[in-house]
Amino acid sequence: MIIDTLTSPVILFFILGFFAACIRSDLNIPEAFAKAMSIYLMAAIGLKGGVEVAATGFSLDLAAAAVSGVLLGFTLPVLAFVLLRSFAKLSAIDAGAVAAHYGSVSVVTFVTAIELLTLQGIRPDGFMVGVMALMEIPAIITGLLLARAYSKRLKETESVRHEGESSLMHEVLTNGSVILLLGAFVIGFIAGAEGFAPIKPLFDAGFKGVLCLFLLDMGLIAARRLLETRKITVPLAALGIILPIINGTIGVIVGTLIGLDPGSAAILGVLCASASYIAVPAAMRLALPQADPGIYLAMSLGITFPFNILFGISLFAAFAKFLG
Repeated sequence: MIIDTLTSPVILFFILGFFAACIRSDLNIPEAFAKAMSIYLMAAIGLKGGVEVAATGFSLDLAAAAVSGVLLGFTLPVLAFVLLRSFAKLSAIDAGAVAAHYGSVSVVTFVTAIELLTLQGIRPDGFMVGVMALMEIPAIITGLLLARAYSKRLKETESVRHEGESSLMHEVLTNGSVILLLGAFVIGFIAGAEGFAPIKPLFDAGFKGVLCLFLLDMGLIAARRLLETRKITVPLAALGIILPIINGTIGVIVGTLIGLDPGSAAILGVLCASASYIAVPAAMRLALPQADPGIYLAMSLGITFPFNILFGISLFAAFAKFLG
């Protein structure tokens, strides 16, 4: 599976971008074009997920996956927080911010995993799009609670906290990726296969090509983020790989125990293993401005994202197939 993944055009474009950044190439994807690709990918995956659920209907698997995803989103940051404090010796503020990233999800990792698992013949259920969207928020709440509970600095400024509380919740609940994914999912569900047919050529045929170009850009960003920062110690780099392995393993086991098929169990593992680098950083900048972005962005985008894209997805798929 790993060989198949590494020889896939989708992954090879990511490697190309990573390599280009490492040799200081001036290769660059315009920001407006990258944002347009991101919107397209999220709309496409949401639409197709909604169409699939419309065809199959709501089920106990959907409910079980949604509840499990939310619970995992609340609990996984606790393990990350403990390891970051004890093993990496981070402050409570930085540990809380990083832990929030490792309980939330990466949309790009999810989209890539859907494509790779489909190529391997274990396509996940469409309702996992909704599960992914639900897992964005719980980890942010847990990370903030942990940081505030264990940081003296935050306790001293507790009176100021309430002033930004409503704006934080608005930021989290109206995050663009969450709104677009859930909105496209609902549209696909309402339209069904018949309503989706006229726009299917746009959102289906062009999907793989756009994903290749998007991952080229992500390879450039991941490598440059890693090269720019000097704050990643050996323990932090190690946790950037250890945490996704632990979290992903837990996700696959939970998915198998609640009765999901191997593809859906693998995707739940991927969601647990992925680290957010879009929604959570935005929330942390607002809620924990004292936390160091150089740490949580370099770990999530520079270390965990490449690991999951190159190896993690295949490992969790193989584990899910073995358990299944």
